[in-house]
Amino acid sequence: MPNLKDLKTRINSVSSTQKITSAMKMVAAAKLRRAQEAAESGRPYAARMRSVIASLAAKADKNSASPLLVGRENVKTHLLVMMSADKGLCGGFNGSIARLARQEISRLESEGKKVQVYVVGRKAADSLGSELADKTFARIEGVQGGVIDYANAADIADKIISGFEDGSFDSVSMVYNQFVNAISQKVTHTSLIPAEVDASDADSGEAGSFYDYEPEEAEILGALLPRNLSTQIFSALLESSAAELAARMTAMDNATRNAGDMIDRLTLVYNRTRQANITKELIEIISGAEAL
Repeated sequence: MPNLKDLKTRINSVSSTQKITSAMKMVAAAKLRRAQEAAESGRPYAARMRSVIASLAAKADKNSASPLLVGRENVKTHLLVMMSADKGLCGGFNGSIARLARQEISRLESEGKKVQVYVVGRKAADSLGSELADKTFARIEGVQGGVIDYANAADIADKIISGFEDGSFDSVSMVYNQFVNAISQKVTHTSLIPAEVDASDADSGEAGSFYDYEPEEAEILGALLPRNLSTQIFSALLESSAAELAARMTAMDNATRNAGDMIDRLTLVYNRTRQANITKELIEIISGAEAL
């Protein structure tokens, strides 16, 4: 039979844990509203930019168009931008990114391509561990979980463009969690270089349009394509940050409920054990009195 002191200690320990998880849930909920508004506000701009770029890519001549738009014909090395959280305690948020990244790396390597990984956030990379030992192109932490700065997205995009122009890799894609609502996130894999051409984007009104460029087309695209890259990365950071907070709020809510259930069960065992001890002592007293 459990010791009363041990049961009491465990109840106090679980109660302390419950207070922590409840506090973490409230903090995540307080931050989520602003993060959700930021993610939703950034979607129209990112979607419109993606639509314009997709239209240009669909009509571009691959022999003369910018490689940032149509990519390189011969892809030997692929860069995978893996976007996860810097902290844990958010359910399957980081694990889902790590699984998709592992699958994508395996697929690319089975096609005979070399893979490099741009690690944004710490936890998914920790899950993959030694698998990224010789594949890490760059690593950055501390850009999510709070107010997202566009400068961080621009720095990531500049490093990607520099590596692409240097020939370090020939194509780029990105995996991240897209915010859906407070209880669900969607793991998303999207192409950055070449630009992803979706039928709905290409047919949304841009595909049948004709453009006169002022100044020259090359000058406009030279400014537009890097901006599109940083815009898509910034949008992904906003989505990932909101999804992380939502996942943490849900996980901490479940943990708080589970802690409450455990406290109820332990309290029941404690009371039964205490009652059994009292009954045993009464029986001993009565037995002793009868023996006199």
